[in-house]
Amino acid sequence: MPDLLVAAAVSEAVENASAVRPLGSRGSRGKVAEGGPAELTPTATAVLAAIPAWWKAQASAAGLTGRWLDVEEAVDASPPVEVPLDPPLGDSWGSLTPEQVGAAYVEALTSATRARHGRHYTPPELASHLWNMARKSLDLPPANQALPGLVRDPACGAGALLLPPLREHLHASFDVDPALTLAGLPSLISGVDTDPAAIWVANVVLAAEMLPTLARVPEGRRKLLPALTQVGDGLEVPEQEARVVVMNPPYGRVRLSTTERERYAHVLYGHANLYGLFMAAAVESLDAKGVLAALVPTSFTSGRYFSNLRAHLGRNAAMSAVTFVEDRSGVFTSVLQETCLATFERRKRQKTRITSMGSTETTIATVKIQKTRDPWVLPRRSDDAPIAAAASAMTDSLASLGWRASTGPLVWNRRTNDLHATWGATRSHVIWAADLDGGELHRDPARDSMRYLALTAASDPKVMVLDQPAVLVQRTTAPEQSRRLVAAYLSTEALEARHGRVTVENHVNVLRPTVPDPVLTPEALTRVLATKTMDQVVRSISGSVALSAYELESIPLPRPNIVRTWNDLEGTALEAAIAAAYRPEGS
Repeated sequence: MPDLLVAAAVSEAVENASAVRPLGSRGSRGKVAEGGPAELTPTATAVLAAIPAWWKAQASAAGLTGRWLDVEEAVDASPPVEVPLDPPLGDSWGSLTPEQVGAAYVEALTSATRARHGRHYTPPELASHLWNMARKSLDLPPANQALPGLVRDPACGAGALLLPPLREHLHASFDVDPALTLAGLPSLISGVDTDPAAIWVANVVLAAEMLPTLARVPEGRRKLLPALTQVGDGLEVPEQEARVVVMNPPYGRVRLSTTERERYAHVLYGHANLYGLFMAAAVESLDAKGVLAALVPTSFTSGRYFSNLRAHLGRNAAMSAVTFVEDRSGVFTSVLQETCLATFERRKRQKTRITSMGSTETTIATVKIQKTRDPWVLPRRSDDAPIAAAASAMTDSLASLGWRASTGPLVWNRRTNDLHATWGATRSHVIWAADLDGGELHRDPARDSMRYLALTAASDPKVMVLDQPAVLVQRTTAPEQSRRLVAAYLSTEALEARHGRVTVENHVNVLRPTVPDPVLTPEALTRVLATKTMDQVVRSISGSVALSAYELESIPLPRPNIVRTWNDLEGTALEAAIAAAYRPEGS
């Protein structure tokens, strides 16, 4: 690649890596074993080609000369492609931090590659915060401390999560023989990834942190700087147990082989999500005092498919702390899927610390550790903490009190040819999420061009038609909406006005009674779901804009004799009664 093209490509990658970017999707629906080398774009190849020049600048700044200026001579790792010794890149590239070098490589890959293989860098702010959370779980004092055991990242990418613990260990070991410090690093820092190029970048940026230590070693005792990461499968059972596992694993549904499904049977319920497998494997790889520190979506705290994983974590490594990443924190742009940093400890803990991370870190609450397979109730705001504490102690739910939730069956873009603006004898009135806005069932004019579904499939009368009264709840809400819980009652009269049958679109959940006499009547249930307290409960279960049918029917409720009294209440009297029921005992 011509020198000018190298410089231009690297500048583009660096500029992209420096911008505030969303976390994005990091998973795939492929098989677990489908990871492998990333497809190198010309820009990614240019970034790799620029690394020797960056290394030379770092080594020279540390006071090293000779062979130590050549990355291939200094580090016990080989580049995945042929790289020049000294491309003309200028001062801006040489002054980049190790995090920026790793981010430049990842950003140089195509978006399709990043999504398919989970190649996404971890912002430095989150990497540092995650390591600080791990330190607290290890009960380390504020000052720099030598690592108490192995720190492993099973999906290390370009090494961003391993940089903070490595730096701390090197600073804390300043008074130790530097040659011994360097020789001991492979037993203290370890990373695995399926991408050879990312592994080489990780080994180089981690080795760059060792340069000041190497400079203090007499020249005659200097050895190759160790490679701390290697190509491999992060889900394989490691030879050595870890004191800390740090990770920002890939996520997304994956297909499991028979052997894999048997291995993870204890944490699976239905579909397998890749990050859940990484969490389970990480817990199994910890030593008796081990800590898992993970940057993951919060869906594991409430989703149906993670119910067995929640129970497993509760038994073996309960969540001791969680930091929710606010949407507009300056770290990410806008993401629909809520993200958190969480620590899980082998040691027995009684409480979970909850904070949020935006422009600053805010303390929310300290709650009793939850170990159940049911959705965990975790407040996202401090004023929700008392309600969440009361809700987490309740053993009844909407399901146990006689209501079942399901998601509307109509996926409109699969039936576009069957959607019409006018009524017909073989058509069904479609209810859209926008028809529930404001908590009253109405007809949103914007959907009138697709107001009726033609029942063309043989299964449509059974699958697509709702002809009984029900409580309808929006499954997704806009971020700017003041409420996450928006419900409306589909009464007998409302059905008759819609020719006796409706079809519910899949952005709406449907609540139907499972017993002839549920504890709450449909009308009362609709009023209960409209209260401020119930909205606060739901926000403590799901912090995203989506509310699944499973989460809806899992809403914790007081004892049936208390709930039954709500049937005769409305307005402020109902609000007061529900607020009183969700006060912690003794308050």
